[in-house]
Amino acid sequence: MDHEYADLMRRHINLADERLGAAVLYATDEFFGAKERMLSPGEPEWRAGVYDANGKWMDGWETRRRRSQGHDHCVLQLAAPGRLVLLDIDTRHFTGNYPPSASVQACRSSGVPDDQTVWTDLLPCSSLEGNQHNYFELKSSDIWTHLKLNIHPDGGVARLRAYGTVYREWTNESAGKTVDLLAALNGGRALACSDEHYGSMWNLLLPGRGASMADGWETRRRREPGADWVILCLGHPGRIQHIEIDTAHFKGNFPHQISINAALLRNVQDADLISQCLFWPVLLESQLLQADHVVQFRTELQDIGPISHVRVNIHPDGGLGRVRLFGRPERA
Repeated sequence: MDHEYADLMRRHINLADERLGAAVLYATDEFFGAKERMLSPGEPEWRAGVYDANGKWMDGWETRRRRSQGHDHCVLQLAAPGRLVLLDIDTRHFTGNYPPSASVQACRSSGVPDDQTVWTDLLPCSSLEGNQHNYFELKSSDIWTHLKLNIHPDGGVARLRAYGTVYREWTNESAGKTVDLLAALNGGRALACSDEHYGSMWNLLLPGRGASMADGWETRRRREPGADWVILCLGHPGRIQHIEIDTAHFKGNFPHQISINAALLRNVQDADLISQCLFWPVLLESQLLQADHVVQFRTELQDIGPISHVRVNIHPDGGLGRVRLFGRPERA
């Protein structure tokens, strides 16, 4: 994978992830493969020798062979309004049945797009290769809610991923309410970590409890002194009232203890955070965790005022399912 694309994916969230609430609303056809499979967070599978009533089972959206003019398309709703920086049209395991090209349009709509919707070209018709990731960097700074994926003329796509940042309007009304300021859907971001050998740090910000250990953040076994850590950015600065740490599915590999440092930062570059976080005040002193359990901390929190960033330390290593920081956003 090109290093530039890897860096973009690491710094942004997939807004076409069904775990966040993204959904495919419509497809012209899905004869061989259900449209919903494109938004699955897992890697596409190959099931040798598996057939259903319509033919070979494929892990993705696949249309029948078109025998007339035109092309197939599907419309999907992003998990949240957002700005997009990278598309991945993944055709893995589609070899003789992938689309030769594809284009993507976008719109911003408060409802379901219809015949009156005005679509904007986001990705012009571009060639695809079979059985691989097809990455397309985007330059638009507009905010989108829906995408239309056009495949020319037909075929199969294993996964569609749309990486970007969540856009949320923080009004004075919302500033008075207690919300999870770290939630991905509220604009929370995962910025850096010591290790993510078994699971992505971005999983900590997802809604709900993890479906398995793979749906959390897990580090390798530490064989040297110290602790593993992850730096997270709140969707909006705020004062934290209570914290939830979820170790769902982590039983023989949950961290022994957790501690959290935090700070209120303005105009800081992500690249500078790792060195700066060494000096952040303590929000939560080291506390014991439990296996496969949600632990809440309220009275244990230090009053350090509003914060925008946290460094979550797990002692010495292990896995977490979710981290939630509930508080009131600071008024603008």
